Amino acid sequence: MHGTSIRTGRLLSATAALLAAGAASGAPLAYVPNEKSGTVSIIDTASDEVVGKIEAGVKPRGIAVSRDGKVLYVSDQKRNLLLVVDTASRKVAEEIAIGLSPEGVQLSADGKWLATAIEDANTVALLDVARREVVAQIPVAGRNPEHAVFSPDGKWLYVSAEEGSLVEVIDLAARKVVASVPVGRRPRMIAFTPDGRRAYVACETEGTLVAIDTAKRTVTASVKIGALASSVALHGEGKRVFVSNGKEAAVAVVDGETLKVIATIPVGERPWNMAFTPDGKKLYVANGRSGSVSAIDAVALKKLVDIPVGEAPWGVAIARP
Repeated sequence: MHGTSIRTGRLLSATAALLAAGAASGAPLAYVPNEKSGTVSIIDTASDEVVGKIEAGVKPRGIAVSRDGKVLYVSDQKRNLLLVVDTASRKVAEEIAIGLSPEGVQLSADGKWLATAIEDANTVALLDVARREVVAQIPVAGRNPEHAVFSPDGKWLYVSAEEGSLVEVIDLAARKVVASVPVGRRPRMIAFTPDGRRAYVACETEGTLVAIDTAKRTVTASVKIGALASSVALHGEGKRVFVSNGKEAAVAVVDGETLKVIATIPVGERPWNMAFTPDGKKLYVANGRSGSVSAIDAVALKKLVDIPVGEAPWGVAIARP
């Protein structure tokens, strides 16, 4: 018993030291929902080490973090809930009924609205963040919507659906679909350039990255990435576009001007959703089948380290000041 107590004490001390180091670094924290573990792993982006975890329901998937880093929003798909997490206490502060099988979650740039793709209802739930109240369930044509992404000016929501070959455009003020853009089969993540003039869509079944002119609402280019293009993230002003390639365990890097693949970076198995640090120096990629997150040097275009997290990580959220 005495030896066990000593080992336990050492473990607790080591854990406390790790948490303190993470807090002291001043670097942003990356939050990773692990859908089969029911947890959110917390990574210190300075040390690339896990510094804690949050119990987050049964099947956490979509995740977003407030700009001040104080609040996490996590979809608990199995329980049809949106979890509101206090990052200081690392506890769920509130549970909001959001719809049947919620998936991707995103905050508007001004932090006033939160959109959640509701898979089984074929809707997008719109939450008033201040009131913590669902104010609209907006129907979409595509079945099993996965992501609903705000345009930079907050006027539009672009929505992708697993069982569809189009991206639907929701007028946020009117709260209805006003247009649709044919893309490739099984569109997944969507990302806008900072000026909002172009949107990129990862089309999984086609294995392509599609570029949309948002003014004309037409496809201007389609780039072959490989097999199972799952997520897309833009670096800086959109000069480089990073696309996760689920089948080939890699992230492709596309030149934003020429739309040519300029690099391929090996990561873990079944890379999924991803996020940049605010300074753009690192990209964190959730590897669903490896139980890890790959940290990528976004300037040198090389993997730095694989960070073990929970089982089946689905995405990454990092606070942006």
